[in-house]
Amino acid sequence: MTPSLVKFSVSNLDDNGKTVGELGALNTIGSIIGTFLPTFVTIPAVGTAATFLIFSAVLAAIAVVYFVTVKRKRGLCIGTAVVLLVLAALTPGFSFAFWEKDVTLEDESIYNYLQVKDSEDQTILSTNVLFGVQSIKAKNRELTGMYYDYALAAPVMAGIHTKKDNNVMILGLGSGTFADYCDRYFPGTKIQGAEIDEKIADIATDYFGLPDSVEVAVEDGRAYLTASEEAYDVIMVDAYQDITIPFQMSSVEFFSQVESHLKKNGVMVVNMNMKSSSEDSINDYLCDTIASVFKYVYTVPVDGGTNMEVFASNEAGLPEMLKKNTEKLPDGELKGMMETVSAELTGYEGKDRILTDDKAPVELLGMKVLDEIIGEELDYYRELYLG
Repeated sequence: MTPSLVKFSVSNLDDNGKTVGELGALNTIGSIIGTFLPTFVTIPAVGTAATFLIFSAVLAAIAVVYFVTVKRKRGLCIGTAVVLLVLAALTPGFSFAFWEKDVTLEDESIYNYLQVKDSEDQTILSTNVLFGVQSIKAKNRELTGMYYDYALAAPVMAGIHTKKDNNVMILGLGSGTFADYCDRYFPGTKIQGAEIDEKIADIATDYFGLPDSVEVAVEDGRAYLTASEEAYDVIMVDAYQDITIPFQMSSVEFFSQVESHLKKNGVMVVNMNMKSSSEDSINDYLCDTIASVFKYVYTVPVDGGTNMEVFASNEAGLPEMLKKNTEKLPDGELKGMMETVSAELTGYEGKDRILTDDKAPVELLGMKVLDEIIGEELDYYRELYLG
């Protein structure tokens, strides 16, 4: 933009240095404003989409005012002003997912794009238009077949349906599907959730019927766990956001904190949503890090998806406890799901790929998996169209 401004602003060679210097200074000031104002003011206040529109409108308005002032290109300025007014009038009806039908809620938080779709059969939460759904609540059946069904093996391993005074902690509550399951299948269990996104916590209550008995802290999961003095039978870590996990919830220091908050025979379950066939993937690093803290680590792939559930404990015999406690469950979908998990439970031997608070390149590791996924898609279309 600066070369174009120089073209219109320099009237003679005698003051061109001064003019270019002033434009450079204004450009620097604009860069500072453009860095800090959206981050700390407009995005938290009105969201990302409105921020783009506000700053675009400011730039366009400055250009219109300038050309009107110097009495040049007035026709073009009038046309631009009309376009701006039309766009401003249409903005309230704008939708990112314009191809989607029957969207019940479309909103933004400071962390996510949010979309809720509600039908007769199910309620769906999506936090990213392109990456599918985050949570599904089935209205006409007990389970959905998604990863939180598999995660129910953790409370079954811990045997919370066979005893009293049970505590479950969910770091990354989301829409509360797992919390709802725990409340339904293990009545009397005290369930605590930590969710950093306040709007998602509200969606869990307003659209997904989060039970009133579930306590929700709108806070970073690690920060909440650090301040907590409770001991839990089960701690679920489900803090993934799109392709990666917050670095502070991936390190050996974090998993050590989790271990210190588990009761004897307590179980940690971690949801990993980036499936990869290559070595040294983000899942390999996370599993190795977990195995450096917990003596016994087991993995289960989620059928038909990219997710993998990891179960960890310092007490031996998790597979045996799962089988034993599954037999005590009444016949139904839960018992059938636990039998599926039991059949696919695989022990994990850790290596030396350890993530720490000082070194946890989870974004880079996540991007490597994304590149792999894109490459597989490109290979499919190459074979389809090029033979």
